[in-house]
Amino acid sequence: MKTKIKKGDTVRVLAGNDLGRIGRVLKVFPKTERVVIEGVNMIKRHTRPSQKNPKGGILEKEAPIHISNVRKEH
Repeated sequence: MKTKIKKGDTVRVLAGNDLGRIGRVLKVFPKTERVVIEGVNMIKRHTRPSQKNPKGGILEKEAPIHISNVRKEH
């Protein structure tokens, strides 16, 4: 299925916990029909200490949302 939403577009969330929020698309996954939106659908990820993040701990990051749950804003 061809998607009309591309990286950098501004979209509004139509369903879920973040209903009504507006954000910019950071990534698009065409095969799974999902998008990652800046500041929307935040999850907490527990990480071990590593060279990249020596302290470890709990990081917050965006999780993908199905493309049917967002609408392009003009």
